Amino acid sequence: MDITVWMLIGFIFAVYAVTANDSVQTLGTYLSSNRDVKWYWMFAFMGSIFVATMSHGFSSGDPAFGRLTKFTYVEPQWYHALAPLVLVFLTRFKIPVSTTFLVLSVFASSVVMEKMLVKSFLGYAVSFVFAFGAWYLISRYILNEGEKGADRHNNHWRAAQWITTGWLWSTWLKHDMANIMVFLPRYYPTGNMFFELFVIGLMLAGLAFMFWERGGKIQEIVLSKTNTRYVRSATLIDLVYCFVLYFFKEINNIPMSTTFVFMGMLAGREIGIWMESGESLTYTSEHKKAIFPMLYADFLRLILGLAISVSLAYGTLVWVEMYYLKS
Repeated sequence: MDITVWMLIGFIFAVYAVTANDSVQTLGTYLSSNRDVKWYWMFAFMGSIFVATMSHGFSSGDPAFGRLTKFTYVEPQWYHALAPLVLVFLTRFKIPVSTTFLVLSVFASSVVMEKMLVKSFLGYAVSFVFAFGAWYLISRYILNEGEKGADRHNNHWRAAQWITTGWLWSTWLKHDMANIMVFLPRYYPTGNMFFELFVIGLMLAGLAFMFWERGGKIQEIVLSKTNTRYVRSATLIDLVYCFVLYFFKEINNIPMSTTFVFMGMLAGREIGIWMESGESLTYTSEHKKAIFPMLYADFLRLILGLAISVSLAYGTLVWVEMYYLKS
């Protein structure tokens, strides 16, 4: 297999950018609720799940897990590598950019792009409604999500959280590995151990850095939500998110923005807790007033990231067409 310069640069940028930006979805609550655990123990656990998932992908001949079947392979050029580089900068400004749109859109046709948009907005709506109903019932009948709770460090909750987050992490990888693998040839020669070790090793290094810096700037989006620092709340967030993500993974192989699903879930959760809140909860009137501006700001960041992604994609297509017409 011939590895070109832009293929390698785009792949390296994508490894860091996708891991850093999307860590807030799958591992954000895991990081925030395990502040008393050394980062390398968390990395060892999630890293082992990553290696197992990717080994399964490589052994099946498709480490993108079917998410690139609608994409005709195009050898990456400098403008393809620009997309994950933009994502690196946006991540530092706490903008929850859809890596699917920002990275895959420069490779996608207009038809595939339209299907990705529809599926992603549908994912936001479904996760919002499902999370709203789930946390309204959870707060009323199961546990008091408006309070920290005396059992927030209970060992049973801790074990449940690590198992649930591990399942979510594997499910998310099967969705978003396409955002990284799009820079590499679609089908990989079986038995190319050096290539597989290079890919897995590089991605493990990016994952280790993310754990070392505890999620980075974009982690503040998770920390601003109700009780995400506590194990039991984090467990329920990951469980609900995983159910929704798994549902959309099984519908079809069209890539979707897992960021949209995650942000929709957080918004539905906050409103569900707020709707059920009463005198028994520790919510103050100031906290209630802050919920909608916070959710509005999150949605605005999401739309801003989408606008940048689509503009970059279509701007690139127009530039390429003009360049080749002139030449």
